[in-house]
Amino acid sequence: MQTEAPATPTATATYDAIIIGAGQSGGPLSTALAKAGRKTAIIEREHVGGTCINEGCTPTKTMVASARVAYLARRAADYGVQTGPVSVDMTVVRKRKRDIVTSWRDGSQHRIEETPNVDLLFGEARFTGPKTLDVQMRDGGVRRISADTILINTGERPAKADISGIEQVPTLNSTSIMELDQVPEHLLVVGGGYVGLEFGQMFRRFGSNVTIIQRGPKLLSREDGDVADEVAKILREDGIEVLLETHPLSVAHSGDTGQSIHLTVKTTHGERVLTGSHLLIAAGRTPNTDALNPAAAGIETDKRGYIVANERLETNVPGIYVMGDVKGGPAFTHISYDDFRIMRANLLHEEHETITGRLVPYTVFIDPQLGRVGLTEHEARAQRIPIRVAKLPMSSVARAIETDETRGFMKAVVHAETQQILGAAVLGIEGGEIMSVLEVAMMGKLPYTALRDGIFAHPTLSESLNNLFMALDEE
Repeated sequence: MQTEAPATPTATATYDAIIIGAGQSGGPLSTALAKAGRKTAIIEREHVGGTCINEGCTPTKTMVASARVAYLARRAADYGVQTGPVSVDMTVVRKRKRDIVTSWRDGSQHRIEETPNVDLLFGEARFTGPKTLDVQMRDGGVRRISADTILINTGERPAKADISGIEQVPTLNSTSIMELDQVPEHLLVVGGGYVGLEFGQMFRRFGSNVTIIQRGPKLLSREDGDVADEVAKILREDGIEVLLETHPLSVAHSGDTGQSIHLTVKTTHGERVLTGSHLLIAAGRTPNTDALNPAAAGIETDKRGYIVANERLETNVPGIYVMGDVKGGPAFTHISYDDFRIMRANLLHEEHETITGRLVPYTVFIDPQLGRVGLTEHEARAQRIPIRVAKLPMSSVARAIETDETRGFMKAVVHAETQQILGAAVLGIEGGEIMSVLEVAMMGKLPYTALRDGIFAHPTLSESLNNLFMALDEE
């Protein structure tokens, strides 16, 4: 059967600025440029809001909240509250997630559409030259557009696993797993990073048996060993099987119902076959640059396809910039939004903002949360920085005891000479919120003694910072 040749645009529409991707950088920058009088086009392949709203932060944390309710319901007797058997209706969990995502997505799209001077184009963009793009429109046809200023915000997607037989086996990724309408009987998770741990614990709380397979010697490979070990301990307490230094070799599907996925792994004790009902691949991300054809514009990419940029988010092609996950580095929504702030300042106000030295806070939404900011102890020692380390178990925190949430610990890395806080890890109830208090102190360049001696309301979690830093006086 003869296929039709792709449509060819007949004219080129010219803009002051083009943004490729309506993520957490692209969306707000499109309206900021438009309000400043710059005729702007923003191109979106799938849906406004990017990964965060549609497949990342918003839906996952919505489902994490549902899982925590199930967890607390099962623990009700610990608080003197009697409940009946706990069951989870995944169709309701999914609907709650979908409703919240739709609300956020529609709100973001409406803000762009209602802003004069912005054209929102739904389609796939492809460079045809340094400042020219063809957009294969979702509703058919091709539009050719050009601008002297182009900003790339195309993000990432889940990477495929290099496991023999994987193409013949039904698998889940971080997007498709949130569309399940039944609780898996046994979920196999390949990957011990943020994604794998959040979904692993979530589905354990929904009622699944869960096995997490991690190639390296610890979970969360970038964290200090004591932090990673404590995370593994917590997950095992929750009934999750955590396999470290375990390499997936091959996978097969028996075709029947129930426990039909057979994953062969190599462990430190030899080969083993893991059997489960569902397989989640949570082993990395890959940049959305393959369809973009950056080579046609002369844009430099690294060997993995990420777009190379300097500290001002400039590519090697003048007038072309990159924001968010597609440039590599920390893949967090708040970093993408900070990229927007940098570009807004530099493009509209002729400032000279850079990403140099910016703090990169993040929270892993396991329960208890892991809030992280700044240097780890390992990183500080590798840089030969003179440090002192403050550590406090959550079992010594009054508020944690009162709420019966005492798992984990707080840890801060302090410069031994300047008394500046260089980094922190808070693995505990509302760890992300406590970490944020420490980050504010770091932003203000307060010495640790300011928190040691500060007055915090009692009984709050932040009050525990007094005791955390008092530990340094007891050395």
